[in-house]
Amino acid sequence: MKPTLLILAAGMASRYGSMKQIDGFGPNGETIIDYSIYDAINAGFGKIVFIIKEEFVTEFKAIFEPKLAGRIETDYVFQNFDLKQFGIEEEIYREKPWGTAHAILSGRNVIKEPFCVINADDFYGYDAFKKMVDFLTTEVTDSNYSIIGYQVGNTLSEFGAVSRGVCKVDAAGNLEEIVERTKVYPKDGNIFYEEDGEEFPLSFDTPVSMNFWGFTPAVFKITEDMFREFAMANKDKPKAEFFIPLIGENLVKSNTATFKVVPTTNKWFGVTYKEDKPFVQDCIDQLVKDGTYPEKLWD
Repeated sequence: MKPTLLILAAGMASRYGSMKQIDGFGPNGETIIDYSIYDAINAGFGKIVFIIKEEFVTEFKAIFEPKLAGRIETDYVFQNFDLKQFGIEEEIYREKPWGTAHAILSGRNVIKEPFCVINADDFYGYDAFKKMVDFLTTEVTDSNYSIIGYQVGNTLSEFGAVSRGVCKVDAAGNLEEIVERTKVYPKDGNIFYEEDGEEFPLSFDTPVSMNFWGFTPAVFKITEDMFREFAMANKDKPKAEFFIPLIGENLVKSNTATFKVVPTTNKWFGVTYKEDKPFVQDCIDQLVKDGTYPEKLWD
């Protein structure tokens, strides 16, 4: 059974105001999510599941169904505020959804095979998708998951500091913990992070998480149990968010599962600052010129 790609897209239309305003980066207006799906199909994924807000489902289908029909199976699931589906009867006020780990629970009724989770608006590159497919088809178990480890030097912005989850990896190549560094930046040909006003060096190839995780469906029950506890513990904190790294941390520290850190030397692109957009467009243009992608992605 081919693995499934679960895409965290619930925030996309909200950030842009509508699906029509999502930025194009490719020569013919292709979005970053188009390149991820293209790579995923070529890497061997068998299904794409989009996590979206229900009010955008018509727009989403109008954009993606014409491109993907006949190429790969698609499904759409909705992230919402309904807590009763998790057995929580109490009303808890929220302005924003509960976070990425809560979002993946939206897929629990449609995903029955090993799967991976990515952000919708991050450019990951083919190598990461291929390595994840290989892991999900040959190594994954209910107690052995994975995360793609990007070299920090391949993930930075020239226009300001970024937050990165630095992976601590043991001798076997498994994740020990993710340490969030909130100010990581290049300077004078080196890479640094800042903490409490002090500057510390990071080597170029330090592995970092860009939210590219591999699981089996067994993670849904674990996540649902964790979410119930999280929601009740944070019912008076409307900005508290339940993130995927919390699942990883819980499973590693309780010795319930290991996470293999699968390295890639692919460059990661994203638009952290508005000034990043021309850089990302230039990078994609170069990949098209190099023959990595066709000029018209879906012809």
